[in-house]
Amino acid sequence: GERRLEDRGKRFVHIEDGRPDFAHERTIARNPLLPKKSLERVLKSEQRLYMRRRVLMFGWEFPPHNSGGLGVACYGLTRALSELGLDVTFVMPKKLNVGAPWAKFVFADMPSVKFHAVNSPVTGYATATSKTSLMSWRRPGAQIYGNDLMSEVMRYALAGKEIAHDEEFDVIYAHDWLSFGAGIMAKEATGKPLIAHVHATEIDRTGNRATVNPDVFELEREGMEAANLVVAVSDFTKQLIVREYGIPAAKIRVVHNGIDEETMPKAGGWLPRLRQLKAAGFKLVLFLGRVTLQKGPDYFVRVAKRVSERNPKVMFILSGSGDMDGSIMRLAAELGVADRVLFSGFVTGPDRYEMYAAADLYCMPSVSEPFGISPLEAMKTGTPVLVSKQSGISEVVKHALKVDFWDVDEMANKILSFVDHPGLSETLAQNALMEANRLTWMEAGKKVDSIIQEVA
Repeated sequence: GERRLEDRGKRFVHIEDGRPDFAHERTIARNPLLPKKSLERVLKSEQRLYMRRRVLMFGWEFPPHNSGGLGVACYGLTRALSELGLDVTFVMPKKLNVGAPWAKFVFADMPSVKFHAVNSPVTGYATATSKTSLMSWRRPGAQIYGNDLMSEVMRYALAGKEIAHDEEFDVIYAHDWLSFGAGIMAKEATGKPLIAHVHATEIDRTGNRATVNPDVFELEREGMEAANLVVAVSDFTKQLIVREYGIPAAKIRVVHNGIDEETMPKAGGWLPRLRQLKAAGFKLVLFLGRVTLQKGPDYFVRVAKRVSERNPKVMFILSGSGDMDGSIMRLAAELGVADRVLFSGFVTGPDRYEMYAAADLYCMPSVSEPFGISPLEAMKTGTPVLVSKQSGISEVVKHALKVDFWDVDEMANKILSFVDHPGLSETLAQNALMEANRLTWMEAGKKVDSIIQEVA
């Protein structure tokens, strides 16, 4: 009902329907110590506080239809923002069987109804191959259908413009390069402020500037330049954006990812092979992620070689899929560790939880990792983690083993020390769980809310 303006003790009247009644203006105005400009600032601040901010959010994946951490991040953030009093309309490029009670979903191929969707083959971690630029798609009469991924991204951008005209919102929020075009077009169509959330860059995915897809890189740069503010998932990513994309540091805000019970994989999986290995006395070291250059699966296999030479009772589980599947299997055979590395393929849901729970140590040897949600998932199950120093999560967790991704010998030494000292394992496990409980999506949501308030 009533609340007080704490620094002046003035009474505020009852708030109805989420909007303030500014009848208290007369009460504050009678205070001769409060200048008119101060009064205007107080009232503007209160109005921002109580009016529900409306966010038009562009993404491309959402659980259960997600192939990586971005969908989990969208789930956690939209839920937290809703609990903080924001209205979120989440736009996806294609109609899928997804939903959440705290957000309205819009799919880009059904503009005449509540749910809109573009029927697009766009996926969260695809690689573009065309030479089409966003600028060429802004011209009048541009076609919105194409045969390649970049054309589909541009189609999503044009659909975003139409959706922006149909929806009511205060701020546009776009996740990563596949959504940046839609965010830019929505901003141009409405003049509303845009926030670009960078979860990963083309440089992270390809390894260095020399091998990037120039169209993807340019779209990332365009999106960040067009945005009023940029959100980076770590200081590691912020520095990369400043260095490689030329975005001013003052324009970038860092919001680390989080985890909670809602975004954790659920228990109930049954992987008998892992249980058999544990029963036989093996220690299990787990890699769980996309089998791509960015994630460092080749370093994981080379570490398996070093460790197995000194301790044959350590088994390495490589769980995931990607464009390096074949080459990593061949590498394991060439190094003579095909019997030390178990390839499980892509796992999700309860089986994913079972992987974490069965592992003695989770290993993330990423070459360039903007954040890294899977180590948090492992920590949430009480499994200790080893992460590369070239990762965002290494900034926020203290109770983890950390090593440079390229230092295979040091990584092997840490794993051997870990399995040889049960006390270290127990201490890391207990502290890892406490840290995971501290890093929540609500904390991330509060930071995003404050960033939205900056531009709204």
